[in-house]
Amino acid sequence: MSMEKVKVGIIGCGGIANGKHLPALKNLSDDGRVELVAFCDIIEERAQKAAKEYGTPDAKVYTDYKELLKDESIKAVHVCTPNRSHSFISIDAMRADKHVLCEKPMAKTFAEAQEMVKVSKETGKLLTIGYQNRHTQEAHYVKATCEDGELGEIYYAKAHAIRRRAVPTWGVFLNEYEQGGGPLIDIGTHALDLTLWMMDNYKPRMVVGKAYKKLGDQRETGNSWGDWDPEKFTVEDSAFGFIQMEDGATIVLESSWALNTLEVGEAQTTLCGTKAGIDMRDGVRLNGVKHNKQYVEKPNLQAGGAAFFDGKTGGSPSDIEAHIFYDAITKGTELCVKPEQAMVVTQILEAIYKSSETGKPVFFGE
Repeated sequence: MSMEKVKVGIIGCGGIANGKHLPALKNLSDDGRVELVAFCDIIEERAQKAAKEYGTPDAKVYTDYKELLKDESIKAVHVCTPNRSHSFISIDAMRADKHVLCEKPMAKTFAEAQEMVKVSKETGKLLTIGYQNRHTQEAHYVKATCEDGELGEIYYAKAHAIRRRAVPTWGVFLNEYEQGGGPLIDIGTHALDLTLWMMDNYKPRMVVGKAYKKLGDQRETGNSWGDWDPEKFTVEDSAFGFIQMEDGATIVLESSWALNTLEVGEAQTTLCGTKAGIDMRDGVRLNGVKHNKQYVEKPNLQAGGAAFFDGKTGGSPSDIEAHIFYDAITKGTELCVKPEQAMVVTQILEAIYKSSETGKPVFFGE
């Protein structure tokens, strides 16, 4: 039985579309599951290039996403624009009868994220957020360990998103208006999503945090992607948060694009439970006490294959993300990244920025 192909529109044809979404969609189109029929970007040449490389022969090109949304044959859109426009483009798309995979973070503000969830419920359209780091082998193993109860009660965790000198100098990453922030909202968001998901804990009580811009004004940068322009660096270069959950659990979130440290690593979590601990600092490491002795275990994640979708093994995190989204559309299966979960990530990130500005803790639900 051949399944009807899902017609797809891409809104935003920049770095994240070309680096992640379009290659994953190409694999799905090769499998006959999707057709990329529409491409939109405010820079027309970018949309034309993407259409030529990834689209159907008659793919349409737009500079106004609202024109793309008028095409009733399109059933799904990928929102790959700067953070500022995630919410209103996603909302307009759902109201135009499209399912939405929106790139992370869900939105610049908690209020925008709440509205996105509300519209998803009202329209019955699927909405998921691009937290593809849930789909690494390490993350799958850690999640399974948590779900098996091997850690016991997880009451302390760390969300790691630390780069030493790797500031993204392209696109609008340094632009506070377009992005809403720097490393916290860009990579801290992945680490926090992973941590909350592993703990299965989405009820924050209080947040205190501090964002810094200490190195962004320096001209000798030693940056991996070339020197940044201090004049254009309008976001933080590092940010840290302390999060207390309603059940008493605490999470420390650390994020930086530029920090004088050797303790680096991103999209990683450390979880401490009453029975054992696990981290992603060097592969996966499980630790605890057995027979009155401390132990450390490092599972071999290469041994044995796990079928993640359609009986196939492996696949890149972005391939798996795309498969899950299109399975949900065509087969009615569960989404992995629920919009209600992504909304809490945005709520906490916003609170860290707010706490940094006011110098006070932010309490939720008070």
